[in-house]
Amino acid sequence: MRLDETMLVKQLLPEICHFIHTYREGNQHAAELRSSASGVLFSLSCNNFNAVFSRISTRLQELTVCSEDNADVHDIELLQYISVDCSKLKRLLQETVFKFKALKKVAQLAVINSLEKAFWNWVENYPDEFTKLYQTPQTDMADCAEKLFDLVDGFAESTKRKAAVWPLQIILLVLCPEIIQDIAKDVVEETKMNKKLFLDNLRKALAGHSGSRQLTESAAIACVKLCKASTYINWEDNSVIFLLVQSMVLDLKNLLFNPSKPFSRGNQNADVDLMIDCLVSCFRINPHNNQHFKSALDWWPRIDAVYCHSVELRSMFSETLHKAIQGCGAHPAIRMTPSLTFKEKMTSLKFKEKPTDLETRSYKFLLLSLVKLIHADPKLLLCNPRKQGPETQGSTAELITGLVQLVPQSSMPDIAQEAMEALLVLHQLDSIDLWNPDAPIETFWEISSQMLFYICKKLTSHQMLSSTEILKWLREILICRNKFLLKNKQSDRSSCHFLFLYDVSGSGTSQISLDHEEMIRCAPGATLRKGKGNSSMESTAGCSGTPICRQAQTKLEVALYMFLWSPDIEAVLVAMSCFRHLCEEADIRCGVDEVSVHNFLPNYNTFMEFASVSNMMSTGRAALQKRVMALLRRIEHPTAGNTEAWEDTHAKWEQATKLILNYPKTKMEDGQVTESLHKTIVKRRMSHVSGGGSIDLSDTDSLQEWINMTGFLCALGGVCLQHRSNAGLATYSPPMGPVSERKGSMISMVSTEGSVETPVSKFIDRLLTLMVCNHEKVGLQIRTNIKDLVGLELSPALYPMLFNKLKNTISKFFDSQGQVLLTDTNTQFVEQTIAIMKNLLDNHTEGSSEHLGQASIETMMLNLVRYVRVLGNLVHAIQIKTKLCQLVEVMMERRDDLSFCQEMKFRNKMVEYLTDWVMGTSNQATDEDVKCLTRDLDQASMEAVVSLLAGLPLQPEEGDGVELMEAKSQLFLKYFTLFMNLLNDCSEVEDDGAQAGGRKRGMSRRLASLRHCTVLAMSNLLNANVDSGLMHSIGLGYHKDLQTRATFMEVLTKILQQGTEFDTLAETVLADRFERLVELVTMMGDQGELPIAMALANVVPCSQWLLWNMFSKEVELADSMQTLFRGNSLASKIMTFCFKVYGATYLQKLLEPLLRTVITSPEWQHVSFEVDPTRDHKAVGRRPFDKMATLLAYLGPPEHKPVADTHWSSLNLTSSKFEEFMTRHQVHEKEEFKALKTLNIFYQAGTSKVGNPVFYYIARR
Repeated sequence: MRLDETMLVKQLLPEICHFIHTYREGNQHAAELRSSASGVLFSLSCNNFNAVFSRISTRLQELTVCSEDNADVHDIELLQYISVDCSKLKRLLQETVFKFKALKKVAQLAVINSLEKAFWNWVENYPDEFTKLYQTPQTDMADCAEKLFDLVDGFAESTKRKAAVWPLQIILLVLCPEIIQDIAKDVVEETKMNKKLFLDNLRKALAGHSGSRQLTESAAIACVKLCKASTYINWEDNSVIFLLVQSMVLDLKNLLFNPSKPFSRGNQNADVDLMIDCLVSCFRINPHNNQHFKSALDWWPRIDAVYCHSVELRSMFSETLHKAIQGCGAHPAIRMTPSLTFKEKMTSLKFKEKPTDLETRSYKFLLLSLVKLIHADPKLLLCNPRKQGPETQGSTAELITGLVQLVPQSSMPDIAQEAMEALLVLHQLDSIDLWNPDAPIETFWEISSQMLFYICKKLTSHQMLSSTEILKWLREILICRNKFLLKNKQSDRSSCHFLFLYDVSGSGTSQISLDHEEMIRCAPGATLRKGKGNSSMESTAGCSGTPICRQAQTKLEVALYMFLWSPDIEAVLVAMSCFRHLCEEADIRCGVDEVSVHNFLPNYNTFMEFASVSNMMSTGRAALQKRVMALLRRIEHPTAGNTEAWEDTHAKWEQATKLILNYPKTKMEDGQVTESLHKTIVKRRMSHVSGGGSIDLSDTDSLQEWINMTGFLCALGGVCLQHRSNAGLATYSPPMGPVSERKGSMISMVSTEGSVETPVSKFIDRLLTLMVCNHEKVGLQIRTNIKDLVGLELSPALYPMLFNKLKNTISKFFDSQGQVLLTDTNTQFVEQTIAIMKNLLDNHTEGSSEHLGQASIETMMLNLVRYVRVLGNLVHAIQIKTKLCQLVEVMMERRDDLSFCQEMKFRNKMVEYLTDWVMGTSNQATDEDVKCLTRDLDQASMEAVVSLLAGLPLQPEEGDGVELMEAKSQLFLKYFTLFMNLLNDCSEVEDDGAQAGGRKRGMSRRLASLRHCTVLAMSNLLNANVDSGLMHSIGLGYHKDLQTRATFMEVLTKILQQGTEFDTLAETVLADRFERLVELVTMMGDQGELPIAMALANVVPCSQWLLWNMFSKEVELADSMQTLFRGNSLASKIMTFCFKVYGATYLQKLLEPLLRTVITSPEWQHVSFEVDPTRDHKAVGRRPFDKMATLLAYLGPPEHKPVADTHWSSLNLTSSKFEEFMTRHQVHEKEEFKALKTLNIFYQAGTSKVGNPVFYYIARR
């Protein structure tokens, strides 16, 4: 692995070297490329030094045998850019010593120049190693440095060569601490005389006695290098080197800082850098000695002497800003009115409308210097002596407005960064007080809000590069704002508290769109209000009358919301952390005005959750977005901020969607020149799909941003739906209605919820079309993400709208006769709908229960099943059917949250459809994989049927010409037979699997769950339809097959556990249909009257006519007089109710004295009133077993059959003989019988033929 990495580095090095050594005429990015490439080389050399060193060493070896005078020395120059520590520097020195003499002059000069820079790379990156060199001298390092010193000293034969090697020689001497000590002595060894002579020549040249300008300049450079190196050494470690510095520094300063004879080598930038290094080094050597600056800069003034020129400086800043922006071709800045003084001093600027490129560069340089001046001391431009409050505020607003305009300037990144730092300094506590000392609070709100509005607007329109960095800066601005508010809490109360109140509804705020010209236009005279009012501290009208503060807060919310869908994790986390500072501002403001914090931030609690998550999240992009969407769904209150954020995001999402769907139509034509590397990098820093007119799907961030926007719109859409007064809940059609006016295509779906669609409605429509996106490149990703986002992240408030749109779309998949229009697109849509609905119902999102029942899904579910039924038995069709069954099961789990128009009829129809799939193809399939799928379908179908049959009375189709009870009985038999066949099939497959091996045995193990579901289905079926099903199923309890009998007992056990009442076996469950009607008719009013019954009685000729007809009909239908009014009929219920209402007083007066005596008299306290003396109060709680006893008593004992192979068979013990046996042996007197009786496990029901009570024992499993 390490070898492979080395080979890759060697292949990469030529490319990097190409960038370093390529000089392009007129290419403004050549220097940037070289700087970036050198940075890459430095990083590579950190871990792959040998590969880089090998390239340098190889080239040195080649140059030793090269006879050309102008040989290529570029690879030697790599020494300047590599990372070296102490050991690596020694290797470089040793390699140079070994090959220096054999090199040509041009190569020797390249080595001399490059080694010096390699030394500084070492010192700046490993300063501790250099310091340690003087604490613990290294002999091998000193030997290499001394040998090389001697070599270059021999090379320096001429004045020109001496000037070239002196800077390196002083460095090599610094690497030899002991030699420096030795040559400082009076007596010096012969071998070291050349070093002492070198220092003497250096001093002579520095003093100007060398007779050569070249040597004097080289001596200055060498002495500055010596001073700089000495700053890394402790005085205690080597005082000699500091004495050496002191012996030269005075001459050095006189040479560099002589006003009468300025030092110049023809390169101003290099000269300035040399002077800076000298001053900094001298200061570090002796920071308490101010003579450095006095001798060098005798004009050094105090900064406050310039404060009086702040007006001229501001005018210079404004004019330079205008020229610089104009020269860059950007939007022209506002033209501020400069002072007369400035006009006189800058006459060269006023006559040229369009500056040239050279002038633009000069303006940029001047502008950068001015901005740095603000950063260094804001008083220089904030000072306003002898000016009134409004003028002061106007000048401050003008200054800050100019700086704000520089922030989004991509053509001037260095100035933009410096402007941000300057604005941050201007927002410090001391600086804000200078904005307008007469009215600091008013001025703060006006100017800071305008700045906030402008920056946030630029951020939301994606017009800024490095927007994440700007957002970080904005966070610091918010922190500064809160510090100022906290400091001035009491002043706020007396100044402008009306400003703080927030329109909680969000509907009363008129949105004023301010572009940057409007912002600038209002900035200078903001406090003047076009001549009205004043800016005194006591005036609250100024604050309460301007909307800019509320607009700024709204725009800030919009920006933070919209950064939540950024593909950049850091940007998302920064935006989330900014919500904390919004909340802190609200806390400060509510403390001032003593009102609830929710008056300022209606969604305060959710914002605080955003802030807390930003501190804890250290996870991937997907998990972070999921958490963001969960928090967005918790936002309860619609505000101007979240509504605008949703609408702006929706507009960008629509644009991005079109770009994605049209790709690759926007691809470049063959032969077209591709974009430059720099342009590509810049594009990727901006918003990927929302900031421009093209898209590159090869960039994964582009699609990821679109996905994030989709999730954002889904999660926040519910709040925006509340915000619109005309976006009422959609109505739905009856689920069992006729199918009419349907179309086969799902394209061009139009909402029917109103004549004018809301943006949210249009968004949902667009999502539905994207559910079947077949884009060749990203179609699968779009479909998958739409399915997951709609199913898992959609706001519950949008559920009703989604249900209705899905219903309307799927209804178009049938023609006017109800026949399915089968197409691949429709099938794909159905499959997606099934997945979405399952995710949606399975995901118990907070607040989902409240909205699930606002629209019925009956019609949609039935149409889904009707469509899926005709798909056939291919593998894909079986998978879709399985998923649909799983959806039905989840739907029944959420039954309490859903609303049904005709639930019983709907569930009966679903049972009818789904049972058709049970055992549909499982026996016919030959392929093992298909068999597994069909068994999965059987399992899913039965699980769905189990949930549907729970508490479901069967309802046969009407109009078959068969009596209702008979039809219900036949329907029960159909389902029960199907379930029994499925159980038998499971048993056969299990038997086959037990004999076979491999996959068959594996499949048989999966059948246990299917068998369990089938038993549950039979239990639910019989439990809800005892009246029509018991006679069909009771015979199974005596079936010859042991497995069948066991199954039936299992079914009965589950029925008992579920709580079926066998006491009403003689009654029909269909009578439950009348219960609601009876409850309605007998509903009592507040005064005890029967309003509905009385209304019915009032519309007939006689008041007794209604009851007379009811009772007459009851008598007519009665089989005998013993059954009159004994059934569960309407007449009997009304009669019972009437007796209860009108006879209650009579019964109470009659029975109350008797019952009270029984309850209160002591002689009655120990008397039991249990009708059945065999019952025991200790048996309470064993209700299922009581029911089983009642059932067995009702059925009667089965005919006795001898049991073979038991000791009972010889007795021929019939029930009559058993009674005789027990009586003859007086078993009831024995202790064993009494002990058994105390266990309370026997239940009495009925009597035997002889008249003895019959007891039953039901064993526990």
